[in-house]
Amino acid sequence: MREMASATGSSILVEAESFHDFGGWTLDSQFDLEMGSPYLLAHGYGKPVADAITTIRVESPGHYHVWVRAKDWVPDHHPGRFTLSINGDKLNTEFGANGLDWNWQAGGSVRLPRGETKLILHDLTGFSGRCDAIYLSTDIKPLPEGASEATRTWRRQLLGLPDEPVNLEPPFDVVVIGGGVTGAAAALTAARLGDRVALVQDRPVLGGNASVEIGLRPRGVWGPLIEELADRHPDGDLLAKSLLDSEPNATLFLEHSVYNATTAKSKIISIDARHARTGRELRLSAATFIDCSGRALFGHYAGADTLFGQESRAEFGEDLAPEERVEEHHGNTLFFRTRMANLPVSFPTMPWATEVAKDFSDLRGQLTKPGIDNGDGPRVTQKNSQPSTKVRRRMLGPMTHFWEYGQQLDPYTNGEHIRDHLLRAIYGTFSNVKTMEPVKYANLDFEWIAFVAAQGEYRRYQGDYILTESDIRGHKYFDDAIVLNGGAFCLHYPGHEKYSFRLKDWEWDERDGKNYAIPFRCLYSRNITNVMMAGKHLSVTHVAGSSTKFMGNGGQHAIATAAAAHLCKKYRTDPRGICKSHMAELRRVVRRITHMDCGVPDSSL
Repeated sequence: MREMASATGSSILVEAESFHDFGGWTLDSQFDLEMGSPYLLAHGYGKPVADAITTIRVESPGHYHVWVRAKDWVPDHHPGRFTLSINGDKLNTEFGANGLDWNWQAGGSVRLPRGETKLILHDLTGFSGRCDAIYLSTDIKPLPEGASEATRTWRRQLLGLPDEPVNLEPPFDVVVIGGGVTGAAAALTAARLGDRVALVQDRPVLGGNASVEIGLRPRGVWGPLIEELADRHPDGDLLAKSLLDSEPNATLFLEHSVYNATTAKSKIISIDARHARTGRELRLSAATFIDCSGRALFGHYAGADTLFGQESRAEFGEDLAPEERVEEHHGNTLFFRTRMANLPVSFPTMPWATEVAKDFSDLRGQLTKPGIDNGDGPRVTQKNSQPSTKVRRRMLGPMTHFWEYGQQLDPYTNGEHIRDHLLRAIYGTFSNVKTMEPVKYANLDFEWIAFVAAQGEYRRYQGDYILTESDIRGHKYFDDAIVLNGGAFCLHYPGHEKYSFRLKDWEWDERDGKNYAIPFRCLYSRNITNVMMAGKHLSVTHVAGSSTKFMGNGGQHAIATAAAAHLCKKYRTDPRGICKSHMAELRRVVRRITHMDCGVPDSSL
């Protein structure tokens, strides 16, 4: 029996992520903070996946009641149904079919002998059935729901886990949260500068939106270090992990979700992170923390000042800003790829998906392969059925990011719903294409659908300076300029008149095409003294952030923050102290890594 499936008295909690054999099920840990736990997902694109199997040991034989924590993710239609078999006997209940969100669904009772008991999860649909845990008990009593601390404590006790996180000693020099291109660049830079660095990433792979799980190509300014880590293995995975694994100063904590930060006197002392597969909780301390999560997670836990929404035109004098402030953000995108099989492929009718997709029948905007997006795809053109998208400037056609949703929702608490809505849109559109032209697309099949959404923009930190559209257009001179960024202003406008998952408009303004400087004051928090940030949540307006957000650009921020952390250690100061007294040295360190000059001579300071 796995340690995760430990027994306490006459009650046994079996976390789905502790199964010995996942079969065709997938571990989905990305919503741990909002729903309370990682879970197994039957992500089969409409084809039932192979059984997940495990064996537990029962110490106290007897009559046990059975509960399964599952979710009916489309309550009126129940697409994600599955069964549970115990010692070869299938329970009569179909789980994920009771019309409820995450809940402990009763499954009847069984008699368990002493010794080994075999559990089998059997997927019935291939449409995203999900199992969080199985609870077996001789008692009938209410089970705790949600992601509260009381629920966490209950799980820890049943699994035999410590009440407090294990404190890792000695402290690290730097802790980086977020293992996208930005976080990988920060960690690799810190390690090569000789600092002990921990990289905490909630996924099993590195790369974030560029990872093999999602697959975008980093855009913006690259440089040699980004070129090195963003190169891909034959399977599409980035080289980032291989590079970091070879660095003795770097420690990777993959599949670890940060859930807490301890602060004192406007300074983060430590963070707590939980491992998806084992539930173990760790406490990591450091002198400096760099947030590369893209979601301002340190700020979320530590009370950092942040910016949100689209500022009005008058706030910063930005031409691309709306007349009035808009309280929404850049949404998330789910990628997919179709193919023409050798034989006809059946696909069930799915009113639960077409009620989202409606009559949309355009599968363009596919991810051709990791690193190549905006791919073509089948579409059925019906007269007057699909209003043409009004596109400003140079962004032509329904590109990959036109599949976007969640601009008015909080991704901290609604991330699963956002992902699921996009799944329904993709499945419904696929069904429409096959239904509208059944002969032409008889062989149409899914090759791949991501279950991890590409993250958009949410909150941004407020630093000692807020970069604006005018700064970028005018190539404003900054005494504390530290790196160069490049790329267009890329603004997404939701609110399609008919389809909730489509953009209404997309601004692509290439400016003068020249790179521009990022001041170091945009890369550290103005009120949490030992936090720096790199990537889409640096201190910028929404419009300016539509250019600085590109992953290559974020990699440049990351290099600068890691170099600054190195100098913070050297001079026993904080990032603001580096900005005031050591910018010339910081620029020299960064220049050695990026091979780029940001336009400020060292003699100016």
